[in-house]
Amino acid sequence: MSVRFFRGRALRAACALAGGALVLTACTSNEESSAPEVSKVEGITKVDSIASQLPADVSGSGKLIVGVNIPYAPNEFKDSSGKIVGFDVDLMDAVAQVLGVKAEYQEADFEKIIPSIEAGTFNLGMSSFTDNKEREQTADFVTYFNAGSQWAQQVGKGIDPDNACGKRVAVQRTTVQDTEEIPERSAKCLAEGKPEIVKVAYDEQSAAATALVQGSVDAMSADSPVTAYAIKEANKDGKVLEPAGAIFDSAPYGWPVKKGSPLAPVLQQAMQYLIDNGQYRKIAENWGVQDGVITKSVINGAQG
Repeated sequence: MSVRFFRGRALRAACALAGGALVLTACTSNEESSAPEVSKVEGITKVDSIASQLPADVSGSGKLIVGVNIPYAPNEFKDSSGKIVGFDVDLMDAVAQVLGVKAEYQEADFEKIIPSIEAGTFNLGMSSFTDNKEREQTADFVTYFNAGSQWAQQVGKGIDPDNACGKRVAVQRTTVQDTEEIPERSAKCLAEGKPEIVKVAYDEQSAAATALVQGSVDAMSADSPVTAYAIKEANKDGKVLEPAGAIFDSAPYGWPVKKGSPLAPVLQQAMQYLIDNGQYRKIAENWGVQDGVITKSVINGAQG
């Protein structure tokens, strides 16, 4: 299968994940009720050798203006108090600490974030952007994570995504898993004279996960950090779900900045600093998305 353009081909929303149980209801807001009790990594301090390279407008204002689109748990969403939280948020806050500035988050439609960066409204974007060649034509990207698709199953069920003919697989509507991945897999099954994969599509990702917990489907397919978070939440009171197969169709997430901006190498250095001292991994582990951590941050790391 070809690499997908995650968080740009389709916008996804997630509903409430509460008390370790995935709640099967329609969304009524863009809030998530569940977040780690400790959402920050302690001991992150300013690194003068990196901070001194900040563009004058950022260092002078003392803040990074960050465009963000929510909800997309666990990366960026609102908690029950309305505060923007998530893996991406904790990581950007850590980067800001390294740079000695404050990250200020401003909500925007996903498709308007990069144009707003070009116009100078935002310094950067933070919304699970896949770094791809097309986007690199209009912005530079600082990579910070690797995401793909990931299946989940009930513990011990032995589901193989590459041999799932006849299985019932939950997806969220309009995602690449709904529109491309499962139809492609199912067509292959039929071409081989095997039963099709029964795609069970839900409006909300939480409903797909709930269906798996309840045994209404055999597996679930979603973006890898979304699947990892669903597994983490479902297993709060005991192991219920686990990954089924490896992450596939992986591609880097990146923070977009204005093309040619001197901010890009500063962000890259701050990110690499957090990778090297282990604080990046701690943040990822806190959100249950450590399978997507990278060992080297680069500028414009698009594949293909």
